[in-house]
Amino acid sequence: MGTLLADVAQGADRPNLVLIFADDLGYGDLASYGHPSFQTPHLDGMAAEGARFTDFYVPMPFCAPSRASILTGRYPFRHSVVGNPTPDNGVNDYGLPAREITIAQTLRQQGYATTCIGKWHLGHIPEFLPIERGFDSYFGILYSNDMRPVQLVEDDRVIEYPIVQGTLTKRYTEHALRFIESHADEPFFLYLPHAMPHKPLAASEEFYTPDTPHDLYADVIRELDWSVGQILAKLRDLDLDRKTLVVFTSDNGPSWGGSTGGLRGMKGRTWDGGIRVPFIAWWPGRIPAGLVSKEVAASIDIFPTFAGLAGAPLPADRTLDGRDILPLMTSPDTRSPHEAILAMSGSRIQIVRSGKWKLHVRAPGASRGPANIQGYIDSSFNFRSPDGTTIIAPFEQPHPTRHPGVLTGDPRKDMMLFDLEADPSEQRDVADSHPDVVKRLKALFDAYDGEEIPRPEAGFTGLRRIKGGELRYDSILP
Repeated sequence: MGTLLADVAQGADRPNLVLIFADDLGYGDLASYGHPSFQTPHLDGMAAEGARFTDFYVPMPFCAPSRASILTGRYPFRHSVVGNPTPDNGVNDYGLPAREITIAQTLRQQGYATTCIGKWHLGHIPEFLPIERGFDSYFGILYSNDMRPVQLVEDDRVIEYPIVQGTLTKRYTEHALRFIESHADEPFFLYLPHAMPHKPLAASEEFYTPDTPHDLYADVIRELDWSVGQILAKLRDLDLDRKTLVVFTSDNGPSWGGSTGGLRGMKGRTWDGGIRVPFIAWWPGRIPAGLVSKEVAASIDIFPTFAGLAGAPLPADRTLDGRDILPLMTSPDTRSPHEAILAMSGSRIQIVRSGKWKLHVRAPGASRGPANIQGYIDSSFNFRSPDGTTIIAPFEQPHPTRHPGVLTGDPRKDMMLFDLEADPSEQRDVADSHPDVVKRLKALFDAYDGEEIPRPEAGFTGLRRIKGGELRYDSILP
């Protein structure tokens, strides 16, 4: 009996853990991060009641690699996911390797109920599904909402095709609320990777404003904010708010129509506009209200932070790149646990950030700016047409004329150094003025840089329309 009571007490001390992961949300897309017009009162309130980080990074400026890192606490060059599984391009036999340990697996071993609701994008064939990677249940689209077929999956079966994408944010939220209600008496881990604001943008009827057709992005953000408000309200209603850590962040920087908040670049680039993202942590009674941390932290830190709160031992047979950042969330005087953090683009490490300094060892990709803007509009922007009944406003998607980030600054090249305290928009390369800093950061970079990681090759020549309704991707329609 004594052992049982001790186990019960231990379970009561373990907080619930909620990770809300937006898709392509920009650093400047929230009012609390400086957006002048987007309405995000729930996220702003979450930041006012909790902690907001100003220098939080992802290790890759696009989808799958970033998702693998937040779930494993490891850089992409360790977990090997450096590209996106893509069913309509034939990249099917690719995903998070079985050898990798996810935070869901670690938490489930500690008695947590676990679920993933939303975009997975770490493999869409049976061996890669969320229910094979530590999640008790799954509900969502297995990849990006612009990849065919857009179909809703529950656990390991398709339950709806085609779908109306305008209902996704609401339906994901409703599933999350039911999960919280059904597991209110036990520790739980809710991973909620939303579809939005990834293109094609889609909002429900309640949030869509047809009288202002050029602000679909703002509609989507308001609904995403509403979703967060629903989660926080449910935790309060069930008296779970003081027992639950809620973290909100994004997988990379914004695409067209979003905002980097004055940072250079956008999604797909290793300028800060592509890899610096919002980060808000909320835990009433544990995280002091209004804390703002300007220390460098990263999405790789979620795994060890959550594991520590759950009392779970960290895997001893592999390198974890993340560090426990609960002290950063709870004390304004805490310094970053990282001497440096890294970010990749594709198969190679590109940058190293240490303190206020950022060194682009390899030149960032070319800005997607106005020089060839008509070409983007005519070809690459809408190269995937909507699949089935998917979106409420197909003709109101932002065009590349609405670039989300800063396009000016010194021309890109290898070995560019920026002082991000003085120059957050990465305008002035100061490498020549600080050779000692360049040398130190290059040494930190060299300690990790190695062989190029193979990227997945397309299985088809060009994109194909895949027949929906099943978890198979070999039925190609004309």
